[in-house]
Amino acid sequence: MAVPAPAAIYARVSSTAQTKRGDGLRSQETRCRDFARMKGYAVIQVFTDDLSGSLIDRPGMQAMLAWLDANRARRPVVVIDDVSRLARNLDAHLRLRSAIDEAGGRLESPSIEFGEDSDSILVENLLASVSQHQQQKNAEQTRNRMRARILNGYWCFQAPVGYRYEPKPGQGKVLVRDEPEASIIAEALEGFASGRFGTQVEVKRFLESRPAYPKDLPDGSIRHQRVVELLTRPIYAGMVEAPRWKVTRRKGHHEPIISIGTFMRIQERLRIVAYTPRRKDLNEDFPLRGAVLCHSCGTPLTACWSKGNTRRYAYYLCHARKCPDRRKSIPRERIECDFVTILDRLTPTVPMVNLVSERFRKAWDERLVRCEEEREALRSDIRTARKKIGGLVERLMDSTSPSVAKACEARISELEASALAAEEKLREQGGPKVPFTEMFELALAFLSNPRKLWDSGRFDDRRTVLKLAFPKGLRFCRVEGFRTPEVAPLFKALTAICGSFGEMARPGGESLNSLFRDLADWEEQLKHREASSGNREDAA
Repeated sequence: MAVPAPAAIYARVSSTAQTKRGDGLRSQETRCRDFARMKGYAVIQVFTDDLSGSLIDRPGMQAMLAWLDANRARRPVVVIDDVSRLARNLDAHLRLRSAIDEAGGRLESPSIEFGEDSDSILVENLLASVSQHQQQKNAEQTRNRMRARILNGYWCFQAPVGYRYEPKPGQGKVLVRDEPEASIIAEALEGFASGRFGTQVEVKRFLESRPAYPKDLPDGSIRHQRVVELLTRPIYAGMVEAPRWKVTRRKGHHEPIISIGTFMRIQERLRIVAYTPRRKDLNEDFPLRGAVLCHSCGTPLTACWSKGNTRRYAYYLCHARKCPDRRKSIPRERIECDFVTILDRLTPTVPMVNLVSERFRKAWDERLVRCEEEREALRSDIRTARKKIGGLVERLMDSTSPSVAKACEARISELEASALAAEEKLREQGGPKVPFTEMFELALAFLSNPRKLWDSGRFDDRRTVLKLAFPKGLRFCRVEGFRTPEVAPLFKALTAICGSFGEMARPGGESLNSLFRDLADWEEQLKHREASSGNREDAA
């Protein structure tokens, strides 16, 4: 009795998702087993892959070639369901066909009869070419559909962290917020935009401290590239784009996690080099390290302990190589006492604080009136644009001239863009969510007495004072002490807008907006500081 020839079945699907959603591998195996039984072959091995047919180096294919080589003496048979299962590329098909022959195997299929004559080779190559064309055509159609969808404002790639897909009637699958990741990302991005997180490293540490945020590595850390992507992706601001398909940035149909203004401030901060670098070795012994700059070279001072005969001494010093004051120590007591003196000079009188608060409140109310006027003007612009669009549409329908029709279409497109921009600006110019007092209470309290926060003794509070009052650092001279510091705009406002008789100059629109933004940023950072302090006390 003749011994049946050994056979191996090779089955392939294009992706891992197809192994979960469909039954392609098992269907191919069933058909191949029926064919092998009809031919009298003994199926010994089944090899599978879930990779694209344009690839040659597949795990299942390489394992099958090794098995063929080990059993070449028995001239084994390889059964495939169809030519497209071997490869979706003519070059890949020819190379795999040659590899199977060199390994001692014979290729057979219930769909085609492989042969060595010219007619059989022609048919085989034609089928391989058709398979390649189908793959390329499918890829083209998929790209075109995806490009059209993103042109319409719908994200069509893998959902980023903080979002998930949900089907919506008439829209297909649309991104929606995925909690709690979305709230964590919002806090991280808004914190970086406001200055609560001074560097990308601080954002990274914040994300690593949140158990609900997905981590990259087994030790619970996050790659720096993940933070860069998080800070630079416009999708979190409700926008979509696909540069490789030449799709410019546009408004998306998903709910944004942050506002467009916050996103633009993040990009601006990423372009600006930080004046006060955050370092891993900052500690409570030297709260001014990194925030005070050398007068001679502008390099941030470092600090260290020096061991004497009976005690240790704390010093600040400059380590820049070409600095004339390199390694010339400055006692910690001197530099920190001088800094407290500067804080005392920053502290305004109570009448001045009350005056500034009153004037700010008045300016705030005036700004609310102007905002309402601007909103009404935007509504008028939108109505005018829509009316013009209606007139152009009627003219377009009545026109028989191609040039006139083209001009009307171009003008309609311009008016549509103008109306959309006005509508977005109108949405952004909504009224304040909370009253002035509630919004700026903490910021004004800090403005009236920054020394109080410094005297709390907590390291985080002291770093907050440095960040809010001296965002560009302070220069210190070994001989003359601190130079005239460049203070935050709100402290400048106390002296710039208050005259000798207690009168306040009327700031311009942009200045007023800038001051209100600074107040809002301070308020946010101080609230986060209070919340963090409360969490520490609860934990203790």
